[in-house]
Amino acid sequence: MAKKKEDRYRSLDANKIIETLEKLEQRIAERFPGSGLSRVCAELIAVARQTSERIESVSRPNWTLRTLLVCLVGGAFAILFYLISQATAFKGTDEWAEALQGLDALFNIAVLLGGAAFFISTLETRWKRARTLSALHELRSIVHVIDMHQLTKDPSTMGVARTSNSPNRDLTPFSLMRYLDYCSEMLSMTAKCAALYAASLSDAVVVDTVGDIERLTSELSSKIWQKITMVQSLEDRDVPGPVISYRPTVQGS
Repeated sequence: MAKKKEDRYRSLDANKIIETLEKLEQRIAERFPGSGLSRVCAELIAVARQTSERIESVSRPNWTLRTLLVCLVGGAFAILFYLISQATAFKGTDEWAEALQGLDALFNIAVLLGGAAFFISTLETRWKRARTLSALHELRSIVHVIDMHQLTKDPSTMGVARTSNSPNRDLTPFSLMRYLDYCSEMLSMTAKCAALYAASLSDAVVVDTVGDIERLTSELSSKIWQKITMVQSLEDRDVPGPVISYRPTVQGS
């Protein structure tokens, strides 16, 4: 029981990630009802649930391929054993000459079976890698969607007159900081979903891809926190902010 408790803090739990995202989605919906960011978070929850199912599927061994691999390896060894036994049985030069063609054909078959066995042995890994990379590409796309939602939340425009095509920025400094903080949290949770694949599939390509996603989310989160710091600095200087209201928009909300 104590060991199970320790294991909880040594690896990521997909269920805990989903629970955290659900709470985050509720917080966003309560503070920014009807916003695009809350819908993105709801979509991220759906992807997190799919992540748990996909990892379970990817971790499951493909017994059809493994059975075929055993048969190929067994066939190759059987042929090699037969070749060795026949080679020791031949004594005369005439017998060698007569059986040479047959032995050569059997040896070629053994080589082909060995090559097929090697191909089958890597096929399962390549299939799993392809499915995992496709799922990681989906998470990377969500990262960019989250980034799009915070692009128009620029604190340097606080108190600046709008043009007719300016995006809605009806957020108080506090609300703006909360919005940006939610974006940062979503980026972090997306990286955690990606890390689940690296923890379950020890493939170098998958691990590198997960590392790229983690670096991307970290860089974007750093830029978001620069905005939060700027908002705090402007608030300390009593820079006039926008109206205390929130209007959900179709893009960048």
